[in-house]
Amino acid sequence: MEQTAHVCMTGPNALEIARKAGLEFCGKDYFFTQARWDALQETLKLKAAGEDNDDPARRHGTVGAVACDSEGNLAAATSTGGWTGKAAGRIGDTPMIGAGTYADNATCAVSGTGHGEIFIRWTAASEIAARMRYAGESLEQAAKHVVMVDLAENDGSGGVIAVDREGNITLPFNSEGMYRGFVRAGEEAVTAIYR
Repeated sequence: MEQTAHVCMTGPNALEIARKAGLEFCGKDYFFTQARWDALQETLKLKAAGEDNDDPARRHGTVGAVACDSEGNLAAATSTGGWTGKAAGRIGDTPMIGAGTYADNATCAVSGTGHGEIFIRWTAASEIAARMRYAGESLEQAAKHVVMVDLAENDGSGGVIAVDREGNITLPFNSEGMYRGFVRAGEEAVTAIYR
């Protein structure tokens, strides 16, 4: 974003820009973990047998962060572990600004995890900001509606972490659990998985 006019790029041209910027590149071994390899092999065997595994953990592996500084500036970042056995070329919601990641100093910062295709269709992260901006909803009201109604009613399991410019935090999810935590200056960190 500092060296081009573009917001989101993928493929060979994105790699070329990264190389020109001097970013470090690692070999394939850097990205290999036995657990993920084993999960992929199990998934491929199931697919070959015409079976499916409905364990939602097989589709999720997101790490997200949202932040509000002392001046009310907001930021969001999201990285995904992907979807085991996904189709080649599939791009989920994580890199799509407005779907799985969004930040706007006027409203909120959001990072989502879950069924990415539904987050994309409902532009989940930016919908939270839009509900705040245009419907006057609080961060909690907007995030809860998007996660518990818009996403949940459309097979969109998952949740979000979000913060507004006043430092209000909400972490709604409609799945069995969601790894989450938050910390405020001068306070102890809070972490949770289940309700």
